[in-house]
Amino acid sequence: MRRAERGTSFVEVLAVAAIVAILASAILPLSRITRERQRELELRRTLREIRTAIDRFKDGVDRGQIGGTDVKLGSEGYPESLDTLVDGVNQVGRPGFKLKFMRRIPVDPFSGKPEWGMRCYQDDKDSSSWCGDNVYDVYSLAEGTALDGTKLKDW
Repeated sequence: MRRAERGTSFVEVLAVAAIVAILASAILPLSRITRERQRELELRRTLREIRTAIDRFKDGVDRGQIGGTDVKLGSEGYPESLDTLVDGVNQVGRPGFKLKFMRRIPVDPFSGKPEWGMRCYQDDKDSSSWCGDNVYDVYSLAEGTALDGTKLKDW
């Protein structure tokens, strides 16, 4: 038989399989880190979205667009809950017109639930309890640590 007509040997197949296994073992950790980085980016984007909605609510109160029964005394002009941002509030001077700041409460990419830790304007910046009067800031309830070594709940 001529050399060109022969098939591959078992040793050649074994060598190719070993090379593929080595490459796959190098790619798996990279894909895990990439997936974790994507979840962290999603968390940052989601926190920014909620905080922007809170700031827009506060700005509406400061400009006099929101008032009356939609703003509680002692709330410092912040929404009383995240549901207020979704349900909307009545706009001053436009009866029946509601200002909504978010379509829904976003899901925390680490917990998989639309649940967030909240802080009042009156709370300390490191407080983990919520006074219940208003929502000044939000944070993740996830217990994990980010790739950069910071705790997710400190973001």
